[in-house]
Amino acid sequence: MKFRTYKGTDLAVSEVGFGMWTISTGWWGNYTEGEAIALMRKAFDLGITLFDAADTYGNGLSEEYIAKAFPKNRDEIVIATKVGYDFVHHGEARGRGQREIPQDFSPDAIVRATEAALERLKTDRIDLLQLHNIRMEQVEDDALWKTLEQLQGAGKVRFYGIALGPAIGWMYEGINAIRERGPTSVQHIYNLLEQHPGHALHQVARETNKDTMFLIRVPHSSGMLEGKYTADTAFPPGDHRAHRPRSWLLNGVKKIDQLRFLESSDRTLGQAALQWLLADDRVASTLPNIYNEEQLIEFAKAPETPALTSDEMERIAELYSDNFGIEEDPPKFKGTMELAETAAA
Repeated sequence: MKFRTYKGTDLAVSEVGFGMWTISTGWWGNYTEGEAIALMRKAFDLGITLFDAADTYGNGLSEEYIAKAFPKNRDEIVIATKVGYDFVHHGEARGRGQREIPQDFSPDAIVRATEAALERLKTDRIDLLQLHNIRMEQVEDDALWKTLEQLQGAGKVRFYGIALGPAIGWMYEGINAIRERGPTSVQHIYNLLEQHPGHALHQVARETNKDTMFLIRVPHSSGMLEGKYTADTAFPPGDHRAHRPRSWLLNGVKKIDQLRFLESSDRTLGQAALQWLLADDRVASTLPNIYNEEQLIEFAKAPETPALTSDEMERIAELYSDNFGIEEDPPKFKGTMELAETAAA
């Protein structure tokens, strides 16, 4: 495993992290507590130190799992979690069809949520507290950001950032947050097949010379870039991928066929997908969706596999610019995707 340190901080994270969503929400299958903790311990043994939770994942379950998995390893792991959804009054953040529940980013709510997370985590500090799927209103809310500073000053939070979502998009929410607030970390969807608007977010951080770095979720495009799907792949009814249109699967398989050149005896396609992200020094860590031990081992070894060559990077860029030669409806983005000045007018 290799590690990266967030700019301007002493916060070092493993280049591959463990996203707690898959084992605590039921959207990638159901896991017993024993199965979930065994996967987390295996990840730790493989060098993974970053565990990314949220208070809404299983209504606190993801945070409880971290406490149970690492009762004696607090100083050896990095705990990232998220707050902002009012799951206490409304249940989990996403119901059937990924409908969202109400959010509450008031200062009092954020303090209460942070205190509750600390209690579930059985720790006195959260290494990275993230505002969970903020909107433009929260970007502009001075009281919210002052609250984060106060939590940091009290030592309850070491560093803070934002998570963008739940769906791909939210470009100007991210851009404005980077420009105006300069958070330590921004978490967003970004991968070989879904490069917009992630690329734009990274460019803004560079152009404005901010220290902001990025946590990348869905780095395998909901499993597509693992290279194992076929036109006949079927997902269980409870699996979130079952809600996708069939064209997503069929067109995705065609795109993957054109990326097979990234595979070799020393590197799987799934590992190459992570190496593509790690070629960007603004990426602090990747958060692949981990749901079994075989796949966990594959991803944990990704940083040690051959880096992508400049020729491979150029070929990827060419394929992406031509949408892999596939005609399909343009992707649907959420959030503010037009110019910020237009949105404010």
